[in-house]
Amino acid sequence: MYHYDDYDRALVRERVAQFRDQVERRIGGELSEEEFLPLRLQNGLYLQKHAYMLRVAIPYGTLSADQMRALAHIARLYDRGYGHFTTRQNIQFNWIELERVADILDWLAAHDMHAIQTSGNCVRNITTEAFAGVAADEYLDPRPLAEILRQWSTINPEFLFLPRKFKIALCAAAEDRAAIQVHDIGLQLYRDEADELLLRVLVGGGLGRTPIIAQQLREGLPWQDCLSYVEAILRVYNRHGRRDNKYKARIKILVKALGIEAFAAEVEREWQQIKDGPAQLTEEEYQRVAASFSRPDYAELTAVDLDFATCLARDGAFARWVERNVRAHQMPGYASVLLSTKPGISAAPGDATAEQMEQLADWSERYGFGEIRVAHEQNLVLPDVRKSDLYSLWREASAAGLGTANAGLLTDIIACPGGDFCSLANAKSIPIAQAIQQRFDSLDYLHDLGDISLNISGCMNACGHHHIGNIGILGVDKNGSEWYQLTLGGSQGQHAALGKVIGPSFAAEQVPAVIERIVHTYVDYRESGEGFLDTYQRIGLEPFKERVYAEVSV
Repeated sequence: MYHYDDYDRALVRERVAQFRDQVERRIGGELSEEEFLPLRLQNGLYLQKHAYMLRVAIPYGTLSADQMRALAHIARLYDRGYGHFTTRQNIQFNWIELERVADILDWLAAHDMHAIQTSGNCVRNITTEAFAGVAADEYLDPRPLAEILRQWSTINPEFLFLPRKFKIALCAAAEDRAAIQVHDIGLQLYRDEADELLLRVLVGGGLGRTPIIAQQLREGLPWQDCLSYVEAILRVYNRHGRRDNKYKARIKILVKALGIEAFAAEVEREWQQIKDGPAQLTEEEYQRVAASFSRPDYAELTAVDLDFATCLARDGAFARWVERNVRAHQMPGYASVLLSTKPGISAAPGDATAEQMEQLADWSERYGFGEIRVAHEQNLVLPDVRKSDLYSLWREASAAGLGTANAGLLTDIIACPGGDFCSLANAKSIPIAQAIQQRFDSLDYLHDLGDISLNISGCMNACGHHHIGNIGILGVDKNGSEWYQLTLGGSQGQHAALGKVIGPSFAAEQVPAVIERIVHTYVDYRESGEGFLDTYQRIGLEPFKERVYAEVSV
């Protein structure tokens, strides 16, 4: 992973000192809340229902064991013993006192971390997939370019006050596990026949109030032009994006209004003026950053481990976990492990306690090379585990509440904190997620159903990515009461799609039964080898709609 240098540390330390002064002036009455608002937002501090929430950046979802322990310390000392991992690979602490924020930021800085630009109308945390650098289907490691983008966008004065927030994601594998098609800019890295590193640039994607799948802006862009081309896109957006209406201020609205061809022409004109300037990347700069992402000192192992095979044959529960939560690795004898933060009603999706964070840090050192990843599905990943260690890791993870074998299944629910915490939410997300998890508590049944993604958002901001869930749930307000609108057919990946609304919304107590009717419809109609999305795409929305509204009173 990337290692801070003196420049990085000086920048973060100065930012902490600056914000400490701003907090003191706010507490002392020298700054009004209106004046303080943009200052705290660009340092990741929100004012929510019960307290301040601090969002800490985890660039491209990568943490060291030391950094995970630092987060556990914050959870224990400054919060209520836990943190919440988000769909942008960050972590949120929901019970923060304003007077203690600067001390937290100081602690983060001491561990090469910060909360800069995790909020506000600026370029947010740069994301990529949780298996970057180790995925078996990867063309190359996207993290060096992600890190270069992070450095370029951090406190870049030209883009600190954009029309709205701006999100960039990168992918460099056959399967898109970074959801690049629903980002303001999505970058697909690949190599051509001459082994040249190129980029496919997507623009104008996003969820929220107006969900849109991104469109291709350019293909075959040399990697050296990554920064200058992204800068050209941002300049066009900064100049022409709506500032009079925040609901129409995202770049997706601008691209839709101009049309992709006119937008591309505008970007091309801007790019021609800057492409040979200081933003042009050099091989030397790329290698400087890429050196931090060199391969660990892997042992030479055989692809087949007899002890691992014996454990698979002897323990059915372990075999089921391996099937769902273990991923192929580039190196023989190794695997990547997904640790689920979705054990059911005992924890909210995405939450991890201080004790669990410390155990993760320990496991990353004992079973890997001291590195942890955060997946945008809100789960946690140990990227480098010997197959011979999988059984021991599984037993420890299960005892710690992180060993549920449900990756990709119906109960692997993505959910925002919702109305329990967020002042923007129309409805609660966590109780709905837990009620569904309780209804579907049989792992045997879940495994028979196969892959089904279920995503929940408490409001139209779509922090739970409900639009791209096979089943999506959106909290809505109906005359002051919490109701839930359902969508079907959403998906992420190379064939990303937005779900379609099934019909009128449901009361909270109806939602688990509605999900059950949807699942039963799938089971009744599926053909051999079909997954949920396959069946939905074959039969369409109507059979699900008819079953739900015939059997559930609304």
